Amino acid sequence: RLLFNLEVRKMDNTGYCGESFNSLQSGTSDEDMVEITGATLDFSSTDDVPPLDRDYGSVKSFYESGSYGVGDVPNGVPKLMDLLDEPVPGVGTYEDFNTIDWVREKSKDRDRHREIATKSKESTLALMKSISDAFSGWLLMLLVGLMAGALAGGIDISAHWMTDLKEGVCLNGFWFNHEHCCWNSNETTFQERDKCPNWKSWAELIVGTNDGPFAYIMNYLMYVCWALLFSFLAVSLVRAFAPYACGSGIPEIKTILSGFIIRGYLGKWTLMIKTITLVLAVSSGLSLGKEGPLVHVACCCGNILCHLFTKYPFGAPIGGVLFSLEEVSYYFPLKTLWRSFFAALVAAFTLRSINPFGNSRLVLFYVEFHSPWHLLELIPFVLLGIFGGIWGAFFIRANIAWCRRRKTTRLGHYPVLEVLVVTAVTALLAFPNSYTRMSTSELISELFNDCGLLDSSQLCNYANVSVTKSSSDALPDRPAGQDVYTAMWQLSLALVFKMLITVVTFGMKVPSGLFIPSMAVGAIAGRLLGVGMEQLAYYHHDWVIFRGWCSPGADCITPGLYAMVGATACLGGVTRMTVSLVVIMFELTGGLEYIVPLMAATMTSKWVADALGREGIYEAHIRLNGYPFLESKEEFSHKTLAMDVMRPRRSDPPLSVITQDGMSVEEVESLIAETSYSGFPVVVSHESQRLVGFVQRRDLVISIENARQRQEGVVSASRIFFTEYTPPQPPNSPPPLKLRGIMDLSPFTVTDHTAMDIVVDIFRKLGLRQCLVTHNGRLLGIITKKDILKHMAQMANRDPDSILFN
Repeated sequence: RLLFNLEVRKMDNTGYCGESFNSLQSGTSDEDMVEITGATLDFSSTDDVPPLDRDYGSVKSFYESGSYGVGDVPNGVPKLMDLLDEPVPGVGTYEDFNTIDWVREKSKDRDRHREIATKSKESTLALMKSISDAFSGWLLMLLVGLMAGALAGGIDISAHWMTDLKEGVCLNGFWFNHEHCCWNSNETTFQERDKCPNWKSWAELIVGTNDGPFAYIMNYLMYVCWALLFSFLAVSLVRAFAPYACGSGIPEIKTILSGFIIRGYLGKWTLMIKTITLVLAVSSGLSLGKEGPLVHVACCCGNILCHLFTKYPFGAPIGGVLFSLEEVSYYFPLKTLWRSFFAALVAAFTLRSINPFGNSRLVLFYVEFHSPWHLLELIPFVLLGIFGGIWGAFFIRANIAWCRRRKTTRLGHYPVLEVLVVTAVTALLAFPNSYTRMSTSELISELFNDCGLLDSSQLCNYANVSVTKSSSDALPDRPAGQDVYTAMWQLSLALVFKMLITVVTFGMKVPSGLFIPSMAVGAIAGRLLGVGMEQLAYYHHDWVIFRGWCSPGADCITPGLYAMVGATACLGGVTRMTVSLVVIMFELTGGLEYIVPLMAATMTSKWVADALGREGIYEAHIRLNGYPFLESKEEFSHKTLAMDVMRPRRSDPPLSVITQDGMSVEEVESLIAETSYSGFPVVVSHESQRLVGFVQRRDLVISIENARQRQEGVVSASRIFFTEYTPPQPPNSPPPLKLRGIMDLSPFTVTDHTAMDIVVDIFRKLGLRQCLVTHNGRLLGIITKKDILKHMAQMANRDPDSILFN
């Protein structure tokens, strides 16, 4: 059972309000606002699902009270009810916090396709329905792409405007950000393109000047106040309307795609609140990004739009597809790959039409380097990869330790206060440094930039040297000026600040992504190393490492390339992505020519990070939150057998089973009332224990209740049959129930001597919910996904109850 131990705390001094489990099940999917990240998953019981909200003892006593009796059957003739005749509403569905049986669902989908294919040959109307069914998947992808692209563009434009709002406002229209405001000004020069009369800082508006200590303090104060306002609105909206909107969402999406149902996590309220609060959180200046939460937003779009098609009862283009394949998906067939690519194509087209970056390109950080890289530069690129791996391992351990402290101490009781304190510290420390005051996306863009003659950035303020105009736009390596050295010190301080503040920011109760902060750390480190290499090549071009390819007056080193490689390395160290990361980076930057340095840094980063810790950040959060997720990348190398993991154990009570023709409604309801298992094996008899099939608990309960409502005379003494043919019943006996239609006639079974590494692979690749263990055809026990997770935790020397499922 997944038992969510939630406390109802006072709203003025706590985090989110937990509700009872029964109230969760009674609400709609969008009203289930349980704080999963703060909940405790108790797997100490012997089932996989929560108990159904039903008092079986009262039901049983009601039917035993005498209101219904054997003599009430009309004419004493039992009427047989066969659930195969017509479907029963609710049968075959799943409760909240439940595991999907993918084998059963795939079988049902195949049966649906066969029925459609058969009927399509009978009439033109059926053929048109068949074509519509086949086309609906592509139509859904089209709608998802349009909706996701439009939301992504709107989020980016809004975040850019609100980020600039912390520093000033445009007099031509408050809805213009700083860049757009200055575009319309005729008095703006290229060298001072960020300064224009139409854009006024808050000090200019309040005190009339932007110079002097008082103006600086006023701008400082307004920056902090706007940041606190944005973060307060974000955490308050999440807390009040959609607690599922916090975090990045990728760990939960991975768990959902593996077959675990979390109702409301992909609902309309979550989508709306996450879209709004994502803009607020990014604009507040917190060290977080919006790329991870956008995955959650896109999944919400897909889930909501699925309801428009009866076919789906559940509710960067190429780089995005590869990311879903490598990092998010649990099972990714080729058909899904092509449809995902089509959805990404539509989203990219929509984003290009909106043009949120203002550069008529799809890339977020457009770069145009003019010098090729040299083979010897692979050495510093590998060093950046080592740095990225070490940083990734450090960040994961530190962030998980901080999140565990948040979950186990009183810190977790005050999420609003935590967000406000972190925002205040971030704003107070960020404002004095121009590289931390600007938005993280703007910082990365400046670090990636290749300095040109007209660049007014502090990073490009080199000493004046005579430059010979050539056909190439490349500038020779030059000695660094005073502003460059000042920028190096500021970037060094920014690096330390970003590394520390990101640890405590990721995981707070606001939407928070990790792509941009991780890239910022790597980009700063890369730019520092790049400038160092550039100056080394300028002053010591006669060294052996530079001789032959870096002559005086040549453009040898490109610091912006080092920043891009460093960003890739750090992001890879945190997420452990490889192929998709390289593709995403050259898509974001347009730097396809530099794919080899990116690959070298990415692989080095992954090797170093894996040597220090096997888990990526998303897998670590899945384990921290106790989600029932079988990691497909984790190897199982222990020599154990199915009989070592199955239940019942030697000291446990016998396995609860249902016989195919020997139990009454009363006996089955008693079994359901006394246990909380997710399902029951059906056997020939208690003596033989020969396996017949498996029936889900929910299907059994719904079928019995439906029979009582639809068929007169069904009482506690009615017999339940799972056989194909029902034997003759004695005269005046109550009508029996034939429930063979809800039984799985081909449950997956293994023998007791099957190696557990094979069992684990079966669960991973087939998405099983449970597996029955037999010996010579005789039922011995059952293995569930929870049993495997607990066993793997024990084999890894972790306490399965206090660590894995906490």
